[in-house]
Amino acid sequence: MTSFTQSDDLEGAEFIDVNARGARFTRSDLSGTVMRAVEINGADIDAPWLLEPDNVLLVNGVNVVPLVDAELNRRFPGRSQRKAATPAGLRDAWATLEETWAATLDRVRAMPAGTADRSVDGEWSFAQTLRHLVMATDTWLGGALKGLDQPFHPIGQPNIEYETDGHDMTVFATTQPGFDEVLAVRAERMTMVRNYLARITEDELASPRQNPWAPQYPETVLSCLHTILEEEWEHHRYATRDLNTL
Repeated sequence: MTSFTQSDDLEGAEFIDVNARGARFTRSDLSGTVMRAVEINGADIDAPWLLEPDNVLLVNGVNVVPLVDAELNRRFPGRSQRKAATPAGLRDAWATLEETWAATLDRVRAMPAGTADRSVDGEWSFAQTLRHLVMATDTWLGGALKGLDQPFHPIGQPNIEYETDGHDMTVFATTQPGFDEVLAVRAERMTMVRNYLARITEDELASPRQNPWAPQYPETVLSCLHTILEEEWEHHRYATRDLNTL
């Protein structure tokens, strides 16, 4: 099978009568791609940023973005609360997330031993997903909201872009922690978010904060909290997708 990597610049390329059956695109920029008279039966597209404002995905001339958003809200009760804009709404949104993850953890515990460490199609295992959410919480709560100089717990799981962008990797563990340890740290981080939301006021939501990945883009307390909620729901979707496969 032919492989194309970051060094292969295909921007503006034209593919005519090409057989791409079974091809896999990972961390690839396909924005603005035009497909005409294509066979896409069984195609599986996972675009984490699809639902950002003003994004459009046309299938036979129909913008399917609102349809995808509505269907995900139906499949994951409570997901629609991720854009809550009041302290009470944010607290309710987080309470729903905690209940959702608790039910998913019960499901994992009922599955065969070792399920939490199994990967599907090279994606993160369930344990790695929880570790990444530890890092996401540390980034947006510990770093952006609380302003800690070094907010990261060693158990956190950075994504590949974090390493390739030249960030310091020495703060993270080089060995795979046990699942019980992952659960303990994850529970601590969820409690940290709950405690932060318990004290938040309406006035504080508009307070300015710095984007930890792109300081040139301003954030607010509310937008940082929305990012945390978005991370939680997106990674819960990934996790349940792979658990269904397992």
